[in-house]
Amino acid sequence: MSEGNKTLVTEFVLTELTERSWLQFHFFLMFLVIYIITMVGNVGLMALIWKDAHLYMPMYLFLGGLAFADACTSTSVTPKMLVNFLDKTAMISLAECITQFYFFASSATTECFLLVVMAYDRYVAICNPLLYPVIMSNRLCTQLIIISYAISFLHPLIHMSLLLRLTFCRSKIIIIIIHYFYCEILQLFQISLSDPCINALMIFIFAALIQISTLMTIIISYPRVLFDILKKKSEKGRSKAFSTCSAHLLSVSLYCGTLIFTYVRPASSLAEDQDKLYSLFYTIIIPLLNPFIYSLRNKEAIGALR
Repeated sequence: MSEGNKTLVTEFVLTELTERSWLQFHFFLMFLVIYIITMVGNVGLMALIWKDAHLYMPMYLFLGGLAFADACTSTSVTPKMLVNFLDKTAMISLAECITQFYFFASSATTECFLLVVMAYDRYVAICNPLLYPVIMSNRLCTQLIIISYAISFLHPLIHMSLLLRLTFCRSKIIIIIIHYFYCEILQLFQISLSDPCINALMIFIFAALIQISTLMTIIISYPRVLFDILKKKSEKGRSKAFSTCSAHLLSVSLYCGTLIFTYVRPASSLAEDQDKLYSLFYTIIIPLLNPFIYSLRNKEAIGALR
C-alpha cells in the first residue's frame, strides 16, 4: 500500500457480545445490575474496613486493596460496554482504547500481586502465629500494598509504548471494527498492519512471569499451610483457617486460571466465543464475586457489617 493511500486510524467500533438484536437490551440490564452490585460490594467492603477499627488488620488492609483493584477493573470495561449495548454507532478513539487497556492492565496486575501478598499473610498467620504481629506490621502491609500498586501502574507502560509503534490503517478508511466488547490488546494486534510479533512476545513473557509465578508461589506455600492447619487442636481454629484459606484459593484459581488461559497459550487455541467468555470472567464476574467470597465466609466482616 502506498504512503499516499494510507490514513491513520483514530477511531474503532467495538462489537457487542451477541449479534442478536433482541438480546441487546436484556444484556444491558443484566450487566448494569452486575456493575451496580460489583461497585456496591467492593466500595462497601472498603468503607467497612475503613470505618470499623476492629478490621484494622493486615488481612483486611489487603482485602481493601483488592476491592479497589476489582472496582477499577470493572469500571475500566463495563461502562463503555453498556453504552455499546444501547448505541451501535458508538465509537472509541485510539487514545481512549489505549487508556482503557492501561487501567485494565494496571488493576489486573495489582490483583495478581495482592493475591501473592495475601498468601504470604496467611502463611505467616498460620505457620508462625507467635511472630505474626512482629512480621506483618502495619508499616510492612502498607509498603506491600504501595509496591504492588506502583509496579502494576508501571508495567502496562511497556506494552503501551510498544502499542504506539503499530499502525492501524486502511485505504481511505478511518474506522475499524474490533470484534470484542472492550479494547483487548490481543485483538488490537490482529487488526494492526504492522508486525506485532515483538508486542505479542512481550505480552506472553510478562503474562507468564506475573501470572504463572503468582500461581506457583501460592501453590508452593499452601501444603505447609494446610499441614499446620491440620495440626491445630482447636476445632474452631481449624474451621476459621480453612475458611479464610479456601476463600483465597477459590479467588486465585478463578482469576489466575482465566488469565493464563487467555494470555499464556497459543494464539489460535481457543475459539472467539471462548475467548470472550474467559474475558467476561476476569473483567466482570470475578470483581463481582470477590467481595462475597471473602466477606460472607468471614465472621469479623459479617459482625462489622451488622
